[in-house]
Amino acid sequence: MQLQEYFSVLLLAVVAAAFAGGTLVMSVVLGRWANRRIQARTTKIKNIPYECGMLPVGEANTRMSVKFYLVAMLFILFDIEVVFLYPWAVVYKEMLATNAALIFGSMISFLGVLFIGYVYALKKNALDWKS
Repeated sequence: MQLQEYFSVLLLAVVAAAFAGGTLVMSVVLGRWANRRIQARTTKIKNIPYECGMLPVGEANTRMSVKFYLVAMLFILFDIEVVFLYPWAVVYKEMLATNAALIFGSMISFLGVLFIGYVYALKKNALDWKS
């Protein structure tokens, strides 16, 4: 293995680390410098959180229903399962010539399990977080 081929990757990693570190250091330095200059002009009104022109009213951390998080996890689960379709689609043409029944059967069984999970989630009203 020739290490010369990895020099560009090492150089990219060094530049990325230097950029990240430099950005952090500059934000601290400029923040302290700007804070000293602006300190005299700061008022209580200027220090409140600002969002969309509205004054902050109420509690910032509202409680969400568990169903909301369940829907989010199910979305991630089904999304990841669909990602498994891509490698199958890539090798489909090659395997079709040698093992047509194997590749088709494996995908039908995979989609069957995915469909059963989707029907189960629908029956349990897991995809409706408002109720």
